[in-house]
Amino acid sequence: MENIQAVAFFDLDGTLLNDKSQITPEITSAIRALKANQILPLIATGRTVVEIEHIMKDSGIDSAIVMNGQFIQVEGKKVYSDEFSYEECLKMYEQVKSLGHEISFYNDQQIWCSGHSDILRNAYAFIHSDVPDIDRSNLAEKTVNMMLVLSEDGDEHYLKQFPEMTFYRNGPYSIDTVRKGVSKGSGVQNLFKTLELPKVPTFAFGDGINDLALFEACDHKIAMGNARSELKERSSFITKKNTDGGIVHALKHFDLI
Repeated sequence: MENIQAVAFFDLDGTLLNDKSQITPEITSAIRALKANQILPLIATGRTVVEIEHIMKDSGIDSAIVMNGQFIQVEGKKVYSDEFSYEECLKMYEQVKSLGHEISFYNDQQIWCSGHSDILRNAYAFIHSDVPDIDRSNLAEKTVNMMLVLSEDGDEHYLKQFPEMTFYRNGPYSIDTVRKGVSKGSGVQNLFKTLELPKVPTFAFGDGINDLALFEACDHKIAMGNARSELKERSSFITKKNTDGGIVHALKHFDLI
């Protein structure tokens, strides 16, 4: 780690992945070149490790800030984990069910849900992921890093009922739920703190609202051509679309490859 010259953080959907949620050969080559230049690449995502194992394998990236900052692994090893208590999970479960919604629970090894619904199926189809199994066993015996509310509404209700939590609506069918103050940005801070990394330039690549905190935590903020306007307004560079070689274009612009 002492030879690292920079750190690059990549969002997945709309950023590192193509329109089919896949890694292209061009991305794999670019990551290989980054590593050769002593630049540490990390995935920064709302998903968890088991959801992105194939992406990590295809891209050659084995370090990640997942579940919006609740869990960090570097070179395949856990270095940070923020976990919800049983009481927090139970309270959220009861509120979700009272509104007729479903909930999924996440740790780095497993995803399980309270029940299947059309909205839940749509949420996982939206990111080209498998529908998780239903598991109603005792939450007290499980580790939970993130919760996902499956709904098309109720955002204001959850904000009011759970001021101690942060909610990221990541699409039309679901809301990422993490502890207050936790974000991709806090993940960057915890990465440097936990590993005692040297102060090196940091580069953030993203396209969505939950990438705003990542931008705030990094020196160079690269918005994809397909990014939300809020992100482009805060960017230091706007690259091409994710489907038009945007990642490689930006890496070359900053002389990282």
